[in-house]
Amino acid sequence: MQQPRRGHPAADFIAPLRRAVGTRRIDAPPAVTSPETLGRTPTSMLTCVLDIKAKLGECPVWSTREQVLYWVDINAPSLNRFDPASGVNHAMPMPEAIGCFALRKPAGFIVALRSGIFLAGPDGQLGRKVADAPYDPAHYRFNDGRCDRQGRFFAGFMNEKRDAANAALLRIDPDGTMTQILDGMTISNGLAWSPDGRTMYHADTPTHTVRAFDYDTATGTPSRPRVFAQWTAEAARPDGAAVDSEGNYWTAFFRGGRVLQISPRGKTLAEFEVPAMCPTMCAFGGADLKTLYVTTARQMRESAELARLPHSGGIFAMRVGVPGLPEPAFAG
Repeated sequence: MQQPRRGHPAADFIAPLRRAVGTRRIDAPPAVTSPETLGRTPTSMLTCVLDIKAKLGECPVWSTREQVLYWVDINAPSLNRFDPASGVNHAMPMPEAIGCFALRKPAGFIVALRSGIFLAGPDGQLGRKVADAPYDPAHYRFNDGRCDRQGRFFAGFMNEKRDAANAALLRIDPDGTMTQILDGMTISNGLAWSPDGRTMYHADTPTHTVRAFDYDTATGTPSRPRVFAQWTAEAARPDGAAVDSEGNYWTAFFRGGRVLQISPRGKTLAEFEVPAMCPTMCAFGGADLKTLYVTTARQMRESAELARLPHSGGIFAMRVGVPGLPEPAFAG
């Protein structure tokens, strides 16, 4: 493995982690806050490991094979490959806004661009178009998405005018068939599955609500929707999410400057301040999947805020006590 450059934030972050390998010691505080501190602003445990000032960083995906983090800058637009060991980020430009993507078996990606779903090579070069976007690209774009554990790709889109709840969540099967799964939303977000794959989570950000569904792994169909978590504060806007190996749901609060860890029963276990007002999504990475990565945004933020939070648009990371799960790849 290439050695990290001295003085680079990513190198400084992973150095103590390497020293802890093979021991019981972890050079980080435990990833938990007490119930008494919930609702307060704790000292951030998150470190900026890539100060790239992305316009709208999103969709972090850890490759267990390559030991790197892929992510997108939706409006740059680009698909990126970040190597925490070297601190090097390689941007692969896209021809239009890229909302989300998934790794593909055995290599490459499936990507959701504004105009539709495409396959792409390992270098990011677009290949076959799988499906056209089922909306008017002048007013909608793809947003959050990922694969279920059976290798189906789900991509939700958003109404950019935010004037009606007429966006939807779509499923793309390995054979390329596109099916609408959920509708009646404004901004599709927060998609994730429980460790056994039998519970699906989904958020419509403006409603401040995450719903849980029973999930049929054989057919890729959710049912029995119910409220999993809901908030009333304007800053409590659930964006992208991830689930750890114990089934805890981690959500980023866009415009709320924090990440929450929520139990499978919907109880807030901990919250962590992010040194950026607009965290967008979480992902577990590292050799042991105990590093939580968080993407953030800086577009359309006030200059005073950016002066106070200069790493906005960067990628942040912290060590956690419970590992995540390997991210499934598209089977098509």
